[in-house]
Amino acid sequence: MAEEHPSPPLVVLASVYAGLFLASLATAGILSSGGHVPSPFDPPLDSFEFFFLHSRALRWSAFLQLGAAVPLGLFAATASSRLRFLGIQAAGTTIALFGGIGAAILLALSAAVQWALAWPDVVVSPATVRSLHLLAFATGGPAHVMLLGILLAGLAVTAGIARLLPRWMMVSGLVLAVVAELSWLSLVVPAASVLLPLARFPAFAWLIVAGALLPRRRVAAPEPSGVGFVPGRPATQTP
Repeated sequence: MAEEHPSPPLVVLASVYAGLFLASLATAGILSSGGHVPSPFDPPLDSFEFFFLHSRALRWSAFLQLGAAVPLGLFAATASSRLRFLGIQAAGTTIALFGGIGAAILLALSAAVQWALAWPDVVVSPATVRSLHLLAFATGGPAHVMLLGILLAGLAVTAGIARLLPRWMMVSGLVLAVVAELSWLSLVVPAASVLLPLARFPAFAWLIVAGALLPRRRVAAPEPSGVGFVPGRPATQTP
């Protein structure tokens, strides 16, 4: 008899996470009349001008990104629980949980810093804006993406080896995880920041597909029904 894992749908959690994050970017662009949050590697005065002129756009962007952190954390907790329910006791289940919860916390922290930047009495000096902007980038950029990569790696390897996900999902998840970890270099090599979107946005699609493919039901082992029962073989009755 098949048993079903009592949990929210993974595909829904991944879709809500991706949707809210993408909505935060779109909202910031619309409310700032097509502008975008400048890179921390741009001249500091560019950041100061953007945050001073577009506080409403930044506030709504932070609101949506904070909301995105919740389904990401729930996805990690549910996926880890799902793997254990399906009989996987490998360390990868806990590794995925660590990555997902860490990524969610860092995304929430980045959103909170962005929200603080949206207040006129905070944006009073280029030095203050510069400090908060760098913190928002570090937490929501390389730190968040690196932990997101750990979530992908934990799920890809554990579910792939157990054949709960197809091989192409395991390979693509590992490739994205490597790109995500390499984004760490952006803290010392600004040009490496191009790796952040290359890992982040494909990861959205990967999590949605993984959430749709990961089985929700397990087949319970049959109970012994005769003296001749041997685990792994059909039960037999002795005359």
